[in-house]
Amino acid sequence: MRVIGRRIVVVAVVLVQVMLVGRAYSAAHKEFGFQMFSEASEWRADIVRVTTKGERIPIETPWSGYSWNALAGTRGLSNPGVRHHADAGIDNQLAFLENALDYVAVNTPRDGETAYLEAIVTYWRNGHDPETVVFRSEPRAEAS
Repeated sequence: MRVIGRRIVVVAVVLVQVMLVGRAYSAAHKEFGFQMFSEASEWRADIVRVTTKGERIPIETPWSGYSWNALAGTRGLSNPGVRHHADAGIDNQLAFLENALDYVAVNTPRDGETAYLEAIVTYWRNGHDPETVVFRSEPRAEAS
């Protein structure tokens, strides 16, 4: 009976590990996944604050005492207008950028004019032709 119990535990552990590795290939952040050689992908983003009046103001211009680099400068997101290497893969980088837009929109309470943030992202997956995607933050309740 003990031998059968040990075998069941070993099989269960191996199955869980295989499931986690399999999930890593489909997940944006690749938790529990490892690739010996990373992608050769690059990205850049033009991020603007869209005001309630429809103006499109680049985030490089500080607003209401805030700056993009201070709020979202982690995970390789500082200076998004400059072409960057996607350190952990382009899907991972885009997921962090999309989350950062929402984070900045929620965590700028003194800003009463921004309706939402928008990023036009151009990326080059492993040196192929550029692709473009547009991300928007959630609409801001603080906008007047």
